[in-house]
Amino acid sequence: MDKRFYIPIAAIVILVVYGGYRYTSLVKVKNATQLELASTTVALEGKTKTLVEAQNNNLDLLAKLEGELSRNNAFEQQLNSISSTVGLLDKLSKTDKELLQKYSKVYFLNENFVPSALSDIDASNLFRKDKPEKIHTSVLPYLNRLLAAASQESIPISVLSAYRSFGTQTTLKAAYKVTYGAGTANKFSADQGYSEHQLGSALDFTTPTAGVTLTNFDKTSAYDWLTKNAYKYGFILSYPKGNTFYQYEPWHWRFVGVELATKLHADNLSFYNMDQREINKYLVKIFD
Repeated sequence: MDKRFYIPIAAIVILVVYGGYRYTSLVKVKNATQLELASTTVALEGKTKTLVEAQNNNLDLLAKLEGELSRNNAFEQQLNSISSTVGLLDKLSKTDKELLQKYSKVYFLNENFVPSALSDIDASNLFRKDKPEKIHTSVLPYLNRLLAAASQESIPISVLSAYRSFGTQTTLKAAYKVTYGAGTANKFSADQGYSEHQLGSALDFTTPTAGVTLTNFDKTSAYDWLTKNAYKYGFILSYPKGNTFYQYEPWHWRFVGVELATKLHADNLSFYNMDQREINKYLVKIFD
């Protein structure tokens, strides 16, 4: 054989051997890579499963947390409701329950009743400067604001009389009977125990022209102003025209709280024609 053929054959043999070696190496690498990928895949699947389980656990915990929060909120609302109720009951216990009762010829006010606290009305707001007058301490700020508002509009309003004790009303009624006769006195003056004045939250207004006799008070600018504005400060006219308790007394005003006074004014209602059970609902807010 020609020697020229030995070299190519040898080269081919070498290439085949090398190719086989490379192939074998690549197969080993491939197999190793596949094994590694398989292992990694299993690991990832395991981690994914763990992650899903963790997420599910988190969702369960979140649901439980939301449930607990919901129960806590409900419990807090119950506590707030109980606290509010206790607060209202405490507030009511400190408020004279008689302040919104109908005492004129309907209920008798005990002769021993005295308002929980009384304060002097400033002499500058009195018609008779030398005759001190008192009013329920909690009502005084409302009265002062009413009189200040009227003064700012140049409306002359003064207090003629305010709180009267059971004994004072007894003496006053006896004097009226002597002066006007029992029949006439009963039309405009309450017997002791039936007067709103004993509550300490009712008073009689007057003006320089109406004076002590209160003549034509309902013809004054003061009366007109009161009918339009007194409710803003919690005051109402106790005995309007047509009432069946006493004669029309345009000068006699009673504090019942801003909320109730506003309702009576807006609905054009009379205090004494309103159901007592409905009135009682406003007692807790009388000084709000």
